[in-house]
Amino acid sequence: MTSTYRPNESKREEFRRYLEKGGVVDAITRALVALYEEAEKPNNATEFVRRFMGASGPDSAEIETLKTEIMAMREKLDDLVRENETLKEKLQKYENGERGQ
Repeated sequence: MTSTYRPNESKREEFRRYLEKGGVVDAITRALVALYEEAEKPNNATEFVRRFMGASGPDSAEIETLKTEIMAMREKLDDLVRENETLKEKLQKYENGERGQ
């Protein structure tokens, strides 16, 4: 049983050394220490760590706001497309009426 466990253990150790060498362990530790030292804990700890580690891009609240805005803009687009079609029909009727006179 220990013979099958050993290779796993060496892979884990190799992976741990890889993370340490790449500075990942230090970066995560610094982020967690900063979170621990925050006087007012953020509602979203994951978002805090992402931002601390330099992740760019919108946070969850911004994403939700943008999704809502996109939905509203799509509705507005649909309304404008319908209005455009109606106006095209009216214009076509008007132009046909002008030619008939």
